Amino acid sequence: MQHLSFDPQADIAAPFIAKGQRPRLAVLREQGVNGQLEMAAAFNRAGFEAVDVHMSDLLAGRHQLADFKGLAACGGFSYGDVLGAGEGWAKTIRYNAQLADMFAQFFGRPDSFALGVCNGCQMMATLADLIPGAAHWPRLTRNRSEQYEARLVQVKVEQSPSLFLQGMVDSLIPIVVAHGEGKADFSRQGNEAALKASGLVSLRYVDAAGTVANTYPANPNGSPDGLAGFTTADGRFTIMMPHPERVFRSVQMSWYPQEQAEDSPWMRMFRNARVWLG
Repeated sequence: MQHLSFDPQADIAAPFIAKGQRPRLAVLREQGVNGQLEMAAAFNRAGFEAVDVHMSDLLAGRHQLADFKGLAACGGFSYGDVLGAGEGWAKTIRYNAQLADMFAQFFGRPDSFALGVCNGCQMMATLADLIPGAAHWPRLTRNRSEQYEARLVQVKVEQSPSLFLQGMVDSLIPIVVAHGEGKADFSRQGNEAALKASGLVSLRYVDAAGTVANTYPANPNGSPDGLAGFTTADGRFTIMMPHPERVFRSVQMSWYPQEQAEDSPWMRMFRNARVWLG
């Protein structure tokens, strides 16, 4: 079942694209990450100039995060996940003084924003102490099923400050998951009660009736209370385990309503980011 609180074909970014300005966005990847092409395509369609930025580019000084308005940390399997879910990627940043300072400065700018998806979600969650307002975020750990889960699921967009999800609240939308380590784990980091009380839960897994999913397979990883995405109080930083960039076009989806046109509902996320920049 799909239920939308908005028109997915309304191009809210069009007036800003018409100005001829295409803000630069870093599509960030590390060794083993594989979702950069879909991410770049979605942001380009929304009016950005998506730039492929490998971590080695930052280390070598070929790119600086100061040159970008936004950052999208992509999905995949950095270092084959042998170092844990996004842990190796995060350590590349945390234990290099140059990179740690670069990321802290980027996150600290009032005009910057970032999206972390799947492996990028895991990486950003591990760096929560560098991200203003992310103190309550959990770590992402091994799925309860002990298996890699890859299929279409359904999520509900919750009321939150996330700049990416404005105007989408209460929508029930199919989306792709593809991860082996996506369970929200508050035992080592974060505070579930404080996260919820602060309204920083942005997405939840739901079943076909729109009820929060606590059981498999509607909940693919065992996250408590169907937790699937999180944001910060100012809405500038959002992380999620599902992949909106893999289904921003209807033809990418294994199922969608017959009446749905070219743009899937997830295209609204990327357009929201362009509108936020003005």
